[in-house]
Amino acid sequence: MFRVTRYIKTLLEPTPLALGTGGPARKPPGPVVIWNLIRRCNLTCKHCYTVSADIDFKGELSTDEVFTVLDNLKTCRVPALILSGGEPLMRPDIFEISRRAKELGFYTGLSTNGTLITEENIAEIAAAGYDYVGISIDGLEATHDVFRQRQGAFRESMHAVALCKAHGIKVGLRTTLTQHNYEELPRILELLDEHDVDKFYLSHLNYGGRGHRHRKQDAWYQMTRDAMTMLFDHCLSELERGIEREYVTGNNDADGPFLLQWAQSRFPDQVETLRQRLEQWGGNASGENIANIDNLGVVHPDTFWWDHSLGNVRDTPFSRIWRDTQDPLMLGMRQHPRPVKGRCGECRYLAICNGNTRVRAWKVSGDPWEEDPGCYLTNEEIGVRGDARRVDAPAHVIQAVEL
Repeated sequence: MFRVTRYIKTLLEPTPLALGTGGPARKPPGPVVIWNLIRRCNLTCKHCYTVSADIDFKGELSTDEVFTVLDNLKTCRVPALILSGGEPLMRPDIFEISRRAKELGFYTGLSTNGTLITEENIAEIAAAGYDYVGISIDGLEATHDVFRQRQGAFRESMHAVALCKAHGIKVGLRTTLTQHNYEELPRILELLDEHDVDKFYLSHLNYGGRGHRHRKQDAWYQMTRDAMTMLFDHCLSELERGIEREYVTGNNDADGPFLLQWAQSRFPDQVETLRQRLEQWGGNASGENIANIDNLGVVHPDTFWWDHSLGNVRDTPFSRIWRDTQDPLMLGMRQHPRPVKGRCGECRYLAICNGNTRVRAWKVSGDPWEEDPGCYLTNEEIGVRGDARRVDAPAHVIQAVEL
């Protein structure tokens, strides 16, 4: 996750880096764990990475098994849990699990589509003590309802935002950028102010689950650049007006180098310090500072690697799976620098983005260490010889259009 507001704020309010800093220094005590507690969902979203459906999936962890894993995650010094699905609110014991997580001291977030947050359960949601509730939207009403394949879903999700705000719950909106909602981004940013939303997460499309089937809808490179510039400019404008909303992006670590280039024309005297801060961030953290547990207890390098199993918490404690793994993919992810190839291997920003998202490379080429096809920077920008591609459509989109 790339914390846009944090870095732009340092440009407006510069502070010196501590002596001896520089290079990748991000070493949290344990990985953030995104936990897909249930696969069942009341919606069938077109880009769903878990390929969920409104049916029961056999073999999911029981409440007692979840509690055992929670205790182990505590010993593993996991700082934060994101409880997800499917739709986590469809799990009957979700509040029992949430309360237990909070009792153990985890930062606990709830990732939901929002349609099941109602007047009937909002008090219990508030009582669970979530540090953050993230609600997904895929554009304005018509676009969102088509993506979610349910009429009225947008209004239900926005009603959930209002309920959370009324009950003092930190709430955010999440949007996955595609060609279908790109032109709606300015209006989505306006919604944040209208509904006093605390946080906005702009996700780039990742090729997992149904997202792999719909990768031809991935925003073209110039659209991505325009969207990121719009987001950076919007965040800066709010900060200059005293509004400190939390903006973050995810699933494309080229956002870090692109911010550095954005800052070059606006804060040239801060660029070198920003570069050092971004190297301390270190880019993609899959398999190192990010982990995933699926609904059956299988551990993965992140939520988009469900085709790759590291072990099952039913058989082996998470701490042992994560600490002692000799899995080749995990060893590569933890190598510095990562053994990436092509443009990624030659990129001048490798220390910032860490090779970007490996699952996209694997889905497209069959090799997890090939260049990330989702990088939207040009060869010239990243210091690679060759034509200045990465300004038009992705190759797979061009091929689809030609066909």
